[in-house]
Amino acid sequence: MKLLRHTQPDPNQLALPLDFFETTPPESRQDEPPSSPQSPIFLPPAPVTAPPPAARATPPVEPTAPSRNLSDGKRRIQLGEHVLDFVLLRSRRRSIGFLISDEGLRVTAPNWVTLGDIDKAIRDKQRWILSKLVERRERSARRLKPQMQWRDGATLPYLGQDITLRIRAQQTSGIAYDEASRELIVNLPGDAGEQQLKDRVQGWLQARAKELFGARLPLYAAKLGVSYRSYALSSATTQWGSCTADGRIRLNWRLMHFALPLIDYVIAHELSHLREMNHSPRFWATVQSIFPEFESAKRALRQSAPETLPTF
Repeated sequence: MKLLRHTQPDPNQLALPLDFFETTPPESRQDEPPSSPQSPIFLPPAPVTAPPPAARATPPVEPTAPSRNLSDGKRRIQLGEHVLDFVLLRSRRRSIGFLISDEGLRVTAPNWVTLGDIDKAIRDKQRWILSKLVERRERSARRLKPQMQWRDGATLPYLGQDITLRIRAQQTSGIAYDEASRELIVNLPGDAGEQQLKDRVQGWLQARAKELFGARLPLYAAKLGVSYRSYALSSATTQWGSCTADGRIRLNWRLMHFALPLIDYVIAHELSHLREMNHSPRFWATVQSIFPEFESAKRALRQSAPETLPTF
């Protein structure tokens, strides 16, 4: 039984990344953002405002106070009730850029842009910045959860719900799913090791994936009025699915951990590439035509950290 492997990208195919994370503020997004969470998104610089005519008699209120220097090269700014620390980098670029990563917010700004302009740009995008920082924190917390223990009574995500592993010591190997009790009963010899259990469960999931994907693909292909040449299971570590220009579709079997709407979204996504081999607005309109709830499904899939899934 093969373990998950890394596959080299095919220049003639489009793929849905496994760890997709949006870094572009929605109001400025014209197309699907880069798949790498380390790709900075640069926004037009804020207009330079004239200095105030005179000093005020009273200091400005805290929510509009200027950012200030901290130690270790960071700055701090007050955004309403929130205190935000960020790293400011100067560059020769002509625009202000924001990057959200596990380390927090990094702002890259041209040398000529004032601190006031940078503060204004942050305040203009504060809702997006704060929401993305919360998403990152939640994703990091999920990664810290303990990995699944492969033993009797352990739980395994299957079609969006937890099912329970039941291991029976039998000389004859076998596996069966009891839908009523949501138990996956695995018969193994008494001297079987953990890897044998993993291989048996992985084989069962792959068989169910082949059946389910084979049933769902024709439904969405008919809705879209397209035909695909073939489909196969994928064990890629970086993609949920892919589609080539000649109609070959690959779907990651580990989608079986997720609820059916998320699986259908990936299927609709890949089939839509048979109309549009890109991620243009026309592509997303095609996805929406056969899967109207694609935005919520895309968001849920993006927030599902691969690190939280069972390791086979």
